[in-house]
Amino acid sequence: MHNNYYFLKQLSKYLQQKLAGFQVVACFSQNKDELILEFNNSHESFFIKASLQPDFCCLSFPGQFSRARKNSVDLFPAIILKKIVQVHQFENERCFSIELEQDYTLLFKMHGNRANLILFQNSNAIDLFRSHQKTDLAILLPGLNRKIDFSEQAFQTHSTKLQQYYFTFGKLVWDYWETQTQNLPKPDLWPEFQKLLHALESPRYFILEKSGKLYLSLLATGTIVQQFDNPAEAIDAFFIQYVSQQAFATQKNKQLKALHDQIKAGENYLQKNVQKLTELQHDTHYQLWGDLLMANLHNLSIGLKEVTLASFYDNQSVAIKLKPDLTPQKNAEVFYRKAKNQQIEISQLQKAINTKTVELEKLNQKLAEITTATDLKQLRQSEPQPAKQKNILPYHEFEHKGFRIWVGRNAEANDELTLKLAYKEDLWLHAKDVAGSHVIIKHQAGKPFPKDVIERAAQLAAYNSKRKTETLCPVSVTPKKFVRKRKGDPAGAVVVEKEQVIMVEPKL
Repeated sequence: MHNNYYFLKQLSKYLQQKLAGFQVVACFSQNKDELILEFNNSHESFFIKASLQPDFCCLSFPGQFSRARKNSVDLFPAIILKKIVQVHQFENERCFSIELEQDYTLLFKMHGNRANLILFQNSNAIDLFRSHQKTDLAILLPGLNRKIDFSEQAFQTHSTKLQQYYFTFGKLVWDYWETQTQNLPKPDLWPEFQKLLHALESPRYFILEKSGKLYLSLLATGTIVQQFDNPAEAIDAFFIQYVSQQAFATQKNKQLKALHDQIKAGENYLQKNVQKLTELQHDTHYQLWGDLLMANLHNLSIGLKEVTLASFYDNQSVAIKLKPDLTPQKNAEVFYRKAKNQQIEISQLQKAINTKTVELEKLNQKLAEITTATDLKQLRQSEPQPAKQKNILPYHEFEHKGFRIWVGRNAEANDELTLKLAYKEDLWLHAKDVAGSHVIIKHQAGKPFPKDVIERAAQLAAYNSKRKTETLCPVSVTPKKFVRKRKGDPAGAVVVEKEQVIMVEPKL
């Protein structure tokens, strides 16, 4: 209601008295959609600050104002040193004007997101503060006055559409009217309407809260925060409290969104890695195959490509593929090594899951603190710090056609990925002759690596290398068993003993 006609009517009366004998000494802007006017009468200065943001249009009257040395621009130079003639309120309109010498008029059009200050001379618009609102140049000052018939006859005639007829009241006034008249018989409505008009014409000024929002009102409704007798003091206090509340709400929503995003990402991370962990914990076939081979060494010989043995647990037949050039015992050692590598991967996943779980608990605690915060001080105390990632996996995981593809995060992670987490049967890829991520395609028992899976992994290797901007990139492809590291080599540096090279387009 701070831009309501009835409030502006009282404010313009106050300005008429206050600005008598003053002249304009400065008019400038140093913030977007904000204009400062300074008036002086040789004894004191008086300031009007017009904040015309699209989402909050409001006047205020700071006791003093220091102009910035930079990023400040003078406006309406024609009115500088012009004396005030009068302050005029337009009838039933959210506009008032300051009339100056030499027939200059500065119009304050307080129309919410279409608010503006327009300079007139000889009743013709010649300049705009918000210059993009070109239609304001066509405003005719006499046409701003609008008539409303406040007689009893007009009231009764328009009794079914009062809100449309008395358009100057605004939502807050009509909410008050409905509260006051909901149980009144029809004959009592006109006397109640006269009381309402009297209250609007001879008001006090209330800052109040209603439905979680702050308002400046001429009527005592909602939860009253402060009350005033002076319209300038009232709107000053309202402006400060509203901007503070708005800043608090903006900051709170920003922090809540950031926390919700972090919690959602953390929950997705947990879900994915718990699923992976469960799969690995139930995938014990390498350990079983090694145990079965060791238990049946006396029945096996070198040169076998496959053997079928009965499981210890359910007596079901288990088919085991062997390397014919290795003894049964050496084949068992290969399976035990793969089982050990699985345990290392399980341990890494468990650490990552535990770390993320603790992090989520802290984030949820912060969420509860910020949700209940009621001022900026509490928000600053509860502001979440950027999460520090610890014990994260050394690779990013991708999936293509059912195959898992791991891409090393950095040089140190490349070493851990290739030397500790990769199996000999996994496929290893790297952009040729340049720095980049090691890429692993995880081997699946009994399944050859499809050509399109290899190409997809090669695209990732190319993209995560120094060749990512090239049209085509050569990528080395080899089983991991042909990759080794020499003592003393820097992180990420390896020797490839046997490789194929394919050309692919770098692609994430």
